[in-house]
Amino acid sequence: MAADGLKQRVTDVRRIEIDTERVLGREQQHYGVIDIGSNSIRLVVYDDLSRAPFPRFNEKSLCALGAGLDAEGDLTPEAMARALHTIVRLDAIARAMKVRRVDVLATEATRRAGNGAVLVEAIRERTGLETRILSGAEEATYSAFGVISGFFQPRGLVGDMGGGSLEVAEVVGDHVGERMSSMPLGALPVKAMLAEGFDSAKKTIDAILQESLPPLLTEPVFYAVGGGWRALARVHIAMSGCPISVVHGYDVPAGEVRALAKRIARMSPEEVAALPDVPGRRVATLPAAAMVMSRVLKNLKPERVVFSACGVREGWLYAQLDRDEQFRDPLLEGAQAIGLPVARVPEFSAALGRWTDGLFPGEGQNDRRLRLAACSLTDMSWRDHAKVRAEESFQRLLQFPFIGISHSEHAFLSVAILARYDGRVDETVKAALGNLLSPAELRRAEILGRALLLGHRFSASVPEILEHARLRIDADAVRLEVVNPASVPDSDAVQARLRQLAKATGVEGAEIVAAET
Repeated sequence: MAADGLKQRVTDVRRIEIDTERVLGREQQHYGVIDIGSNSIRLVVYDDLSRAPFPRFNEKSLCALGAGLDAEGDLTPEAMARALHTIVRLDAIARAMKVRRVDVLATEATRRAGNGAVLVEAIRERTGLETRILSGAEEATYSAFGVISGFFQPRGLVGDMGGGSLEVAEVVGDHVGERMSSMPLGALPVKAMLAEGFDSAKKTIDAILQESLPPLLTEPVFYAVGGGWRALARVHIAMSGCPISVVHGYDVPAGEVRALAKRIARMSPEEVAALPDVPGRRVATLPAAAMVMSRVLKNLKPERVVFSACGVREGWLYAQLDRDEQFRDPLLEGAQAIGLPVARVPEFSAALGRWTDGLFPGEGQNDRRLRLAACSLTDMSWRDHAKVRAEESFQRLLQFPFIGISHSEHAFLSVAILARYDGRVDETVKAALGNLLSPAELRRAEILGRALLLGHRFSASVPEILEHARLRIDADAVRLEVVNPASVPDSDAVQARLRQLAKATGVEGAEIVAAET
């Protein structure tokens, strides 16, 4: 029964619908999280407490609390002063931005320090903010929630390497599994281990992992969270020539990640600094992050590593949402938030969603949310000059920081909107995408985009006109069936768009016919 219950939670039907009234009627209230880590203290202000929040402001300070412990295990006065100065500044920024709510979370360094409670009290006295010190299990849980918030029903193990510790937890769809662990393998302690010798550090790390690392019993996927591991992903993206620079959703064979990590773990600071696109602030700790990644992958033996920009902060935010909001799709929510407010007729996106419902027979849940996301973005560039709409939309969406999306899905949306704006899906576009889309996926994206273009052209973006027509793709022709064709006369422009769709689908004919009543 337990297994059946878990399966039910994983396969629950998502809220995958365009909801124009709810999206446009929502009153945004800024929400902030201050994260007191072992290496850095960061404030992120989100546009709203919602399923797909966009960061409005993001600032961090490398206070290195974890390195500021004295021989008795207390935070030194200097470390406390640095941390308090930073938090007072971040609180002042949040107040100036009129942030409705700010939550303060403290992790490994504050948790481990004997006088962590003194820092918490000082923060309360200076700012009025209440600080929550997360236990190791809570930190692992919220990291897992972060991955759940940032992906479409993820399955595998989440590893979050921070400045002071490594948290690992299991995720199964919308559920955090029972297997989790917190280990003292953050960037700062591992950096200190490496200073004592590479071989001894490897031996110590392996011993800790063998004792505490949960087994990978779901999908063979390891979700990598944390600034050090994101820096590793940035280097891999730059070295591999990946067409998308967004780290979130970057999916790489585990063998490739481990090979790069093994190299970087032995590099000097000068060699690390020479790597492409390495963040300057990560130069000193990237070998430590690479070392832990290498040893984790050796122990777990996953097939793939997927990098996540969503971690403890986003997991905490996700946990504040009610269950209905949690069950909304993050990609579709983000697409609606970007596309609907700027559309000429916001209600037209939902009409397009209904109009294209039968376009792809046997459409699954994941394909549906991609199609509806494209419908939500379909009028995002109408103010741009006609000559640049297609190319600029393509480039913008290719690099846009959506969550709930993989790199191949980024490419799919980009091609669909390129085609919607009458762009050519030619060899230049294929070269720009590399191997992100198979020929079948590229064709599917173009078909969707051409259908959206036809819908806009035929109806002049009027939902009521579109609702009196439907598409039918037969073996011999693509047919636009119109109820009472005389009420909306045919035109050369509509015929041209219909022929484009027919060409994309690979059929010969294209005609407008009267719908049977």
